[in-house]
Amino acid sequence: MKPITRFYSYVAIMLAMVTLCPLQTLAQVPARFYWKTLSGANAVPVVVQSLSGNANPFDPALIVTPGASFDARIALAGYGRIFSLHDRAAMIAVLEPMGRISGDVTVAGKTAKQTADGFGDPMVEFDINVIGPKAQKAIPDALRYKPGFSVDLLGDLAFPIGQYNSSQSLNLGQHRWYGRIGAPIVWQLGPWVPGKRTTIELLPAVWLFGTNDNFVGQTLSSDPLFQLDGHFTRDLTNHFWASFDTSWYAGGKATINGVSGDKRNNVALGFTAGYQINDNLGITIGYKSTINDSAPDALRLNQFMVSVVFGWHKIIEGQKRLKHDD
Repeated sequence: MKPITRFYSYVAIMLAMVTLCPLQTLAQVPARFYWKTLSGANAVPVVVQSLSGNANPFDPALIVTPGASFDARIALAGYGRIFSLHDRAAMIAVLEPMGRISGDVTVAGKTAKQTADGFGDPMVEFDINVIGPKAQKAIPDALRYKPGFSVDLLGDLAFPIGQYNSSQSLNLGQHRWYGRIGAPIVWQLGPWVPGKRTTIELLPAVWLFGTNDNFVGQTLSSDPLFQLDGHFTRDLTNHFWASFDTSWYAGGKATINGVSGDKRNNVALGFTAGYQINDNLGITIGYKSTINDSAPDALRLNQFMVSVVFGWHKIIEGQKRLKHDD
């Protein structure tokens, strides 16, 4: 009973961690998120982030405002669920960000202090494994599971209904459709034993953006943005793990009323540490920052994140109740 409970809760926590990624520019998909667990697993996170830099952290287009200084406090709530689809592991997750952002913004040669608070654009993500072990439909499947070399396909879609003020450029909502397609990769190194698990994980993805036809009275469009996230992860104990994280952003040139800006070519480095408090509850702490950001027009972002995630599965919760009754 105890090994499968630990296995389930450990991975279910990673399930909900997807909510850290889609709506923050610097926050990549966390390490170990695309590990798979027993079909029917659920997770709900509460995430708090502090971000600063020269680009709106609510906008994945990474539009740099040279000389600007933004500060944001973001809270996120979401839900994720693992299920099986034609014998393949699949996942669906939803996220709603909220918070406050403020900073100095220059538009048409004029600099002004801007502030926005409220709710951002909600997002839905769907992911399905295409290479790797089949879906875990029963507890014996979970006990035998090893990722080996696994590849998924994923798609994200944000709904442009978040807080938006067309009279200013700094907003929580983006007033346009946007989303992402990608291929998460998990490569197992060594034995798949709690306390010894090691992985290399990659996520190549492309962000696609619609047009904002009321960006301070102007038209804003963005080229596709390529993003590559990488992690080297390692168990430190049965309950504690850590990872070294890196991201590369390329492309995403923004055009405002026919005037084009610069393409992105930026790198960020960071770390993540996770601890399993009990069978259902886990905490994660992470930090990440751009490194090639000394030029005035270079992307500059810094992020500190703390998350608490609750995960559960009705079969395992039922077994726990039966054991308690005995």
